Amino acid sequence: MLVGYMRVSSEHARQTTDLQHDALIDAGVDPRHLFADKASGARDNRPGLQHALAYVRPGDCLVVWKLDRLGRSLSHLLHIVTTLQQQGVAFRSLTEQMDTTTVVPPKARLESGRFGYLYLALARVKHERGATWAAA
Repeated sequence: MLVGYMRVSSEHARQTTDLQHDALIDAGVDPRHLFADKASGARDNRPGLQHALAYVRPGDCLVVWKLDRLGRSLSHLLHIVTTLQQQGVAFRSLTEQMDTTTVVPPKARLESGRFGYLYLALARVKHERGATWAAA
């Protein structure tokens, strides 16, 4: 079963999960299996994420729109994905086209490096967008 998780950083009206919701539904996630938070990714106490992690079972796949929706630091992201894998739960990020269900065992060792590279690329894009927005 596909289980989706969505997150926006604040309660501000400009930030909605609509885009993430639509992408997760298009990816095959049943709307009944969607969990969401309106909170900073740096916070550990995200009820939607905690419910999603408690809901998934071996053989399920946790799906997010982007890696940074799941966690704000590489160590936190790797901790979540590693814990999921230990529980027999796959992970998929739609934007980065990461899917642990398609990883061949010898390539599995490369996944943490790939996570790091993609996460740093996302951070760079967010930093550039923030700088552009601040200059406007």
